[in-house]
Amino acid sequence: MGIITMIIIGLICGAIARLLVPGKEDFGWIMTIVLGIVGGYVGGTLGSLVFAPHEFTFRPPVEHTFIGAIVGAVILLIIYKFVRARV
Repeated sequence: MGIITMIIIGLICGAIARLLVPGKEDFGWIMTIVLGIVGGYVGGTLGSLVFAPHEFTFRPPVEHTFIGAIVGAVILLIIYKFVRARV
């Protein structure tokens, strides 16, 4: 059940991140899910660094809020666009 939840959260957060960052990406559904899941890890890790620096953990997206996952996905999407523009 945890994997299905992670996929659903990844899809929702990845889609919201794609809506927030301007421009067009040639991502399909699977890449949007991957963006949301990896963004959840990035957001969870950054959240643990900022809000609880003495308790650093590498958190999966199921254990934290949507906001952290969306912030992480937006950061990854901006980095992707920056790297893509440089190539």
